[in-house]
Amino acid sequence: MSNQNSKPSLPASNSRQKARELVMKLQDDICKGLEDIDGKGIFKEESWDRPEGGGGRSRVMSQGRIFEQGGVNFSEVHGKELPPSILNQRPEAKGHEWFATGTSMVLHPNNPYIPTVHLNYRYFEAGPVWWFGGGADLTPFYPFLEDAKHFHKVHKQACDSINPQLHKVFKPWCDEYFYLKHRNETRGIGGIFYDYQDGSGELYKGQDIKGKAAEVSKQIGSQKLSWDELFALAKACGESFIPAYIPLVEKRQATSFSKRERDFQLYRRGRYVEFNLVWDRGTIFGLQTNGRTESILMSLPPLARWEYGYLADKGSREELLTDVFTKPQNWFDDPELEEVCKAHNAFK
Repeated sequence: MSNQNSKPSLPASNSRQKARELVMKLQDDICKGLEDIDGKGIFKEESWDRPEGGGGRSRVMSQGRIFEQGGVNFSEVHGKELPPSILNQRPEAKGHEWFATGTSMVLHPNNPYIPTVHLNYRYFEAGPVWWFGGGADLTPFYPFLEDAKHFHKVHKQACDSINPQLHKVFKPWCDEYFYLKHRNETRGIGGIFYDYQDGSGELYKGQDIKGKAAEVSKQIGSQKLSWDELFALAKACGESFIPAYIPLVEKRQATSFSKRERDFQLYRRGRYVEFNLVWDRGTIFGLQTNGRTESILMSLPPLARWEYGYLADKGSREELLTDVFTKPQNWFDDPELEEVCKAHNAFK
């Protein structure tokens, strides 16, 4: 935990309005960009109210040209009693009325060569406690190293525009967070992830105090960021989604595939389901605060499958994903990784 005495005071009185407007604009801009590239699918919107306070708007696309299903949500919720998932992390918030707003998105493309992708940016306040959190991560099924490099490069540039130390912590933190402990594998190739960023100076606030993200954060030391800087970080990272992801869609959308690739995609989607239902804190928070169940679970794919004791064929693209692309990697500067990917026709 950070030293509470080092925290800045609460942000200005319009902090909630600014955060709300930011995530609503991200939802609007992302939906437009996705509709433009899909060319067929349209997001259908449902507005909803939360009895305990607040509400949101859920937008879902189904059976598009590119996207089999996708959802981009906005929510703004508030209440008097915080759920255990928050109080366990920040007990000093107990007894205070709370406010949370954010946008989240998951896309499940038809083509197995187009990766599934996830995004979430959020803001939270409760009495003396406030923080920003968020990130984006990529889950390919038939990966290409150049695609992984591009996705990470765009998000690194967004982090670096605020502080060049951030990505050094947020990249390994993403690998750590989107990790299926019961499978001993990452959900995908990661991206960035951060949480509980409150300007106190401590970058890493995760649970693995012996992990790489914690180690790098300790080496870097205190990095005090103001509320405005953390707001700018959320804006820069959120606006990076379209340039990080759409070029991958454009590059892979015409790639032909067979039943074998489709079956493997559905099998790996099962892992996505497992993570979201077992480990994801956003899902847990939403259900514990009586959020709208349909919106919370819109991250699940329309189709998935499980296969007992599956083993990929030796030397196959499926084995490459299983053995290499579900493990944390140095995506930028690893000659050995490049050679492995070239050998599997998975470089560019």
